[in-house]
Amino acid sequence: MFTGEYRHSVDEKGRIAVPVRFRAELAGGALVSKWIDGCLAIFPRPAWDALAERAASLPVTDAGARTFQRFLFGTAFEVELDRQGRLVIPAVLREFAEMEEETVVVGSRDHLELWSPARWSSYSAQMDAPEVLAGHLQGLGI
Repeated sequence: MFTGEYRHSVDEKGRIAVPVRFRAELAGGALVSKWIDGCLAIFPRPAWDALAERAASLPVTDAGARTFQRFLFGTAFEVELDRQGRLVIPAVLREFAEMEEETVVVGSRDHLELWSPARWSSYSAQMDAPEVLAGHLQGLGI
């Protein structure tokens, strides 16, 4: 399970170091894609396959489903850890997420999210507001 928040640099080749505790889960291969809220998501192969199966089962007659499938599959890249535990994040994805010299790696249960520090700061400030969080949880039945 992916949990926690970590800050890592992005080198000139677009590589980020994956936190040591997550490397074993990504050793079998992973996919990185644009994700909701302006971040990127890194899914281990089994989690990606489960998500892909769910996305593929959406009705092709639904415009929203087609848009989501294009968003997900059209921006996904296979990535592998190098010997130093780094992943190369493609330039097109770094541009989308506004990742330059640093990224915030956020655990999100079955995947990791990569955020620009500025976007994460803004998003987490809203997320941490007690009344906002309570409203979201109530809407989810929690």
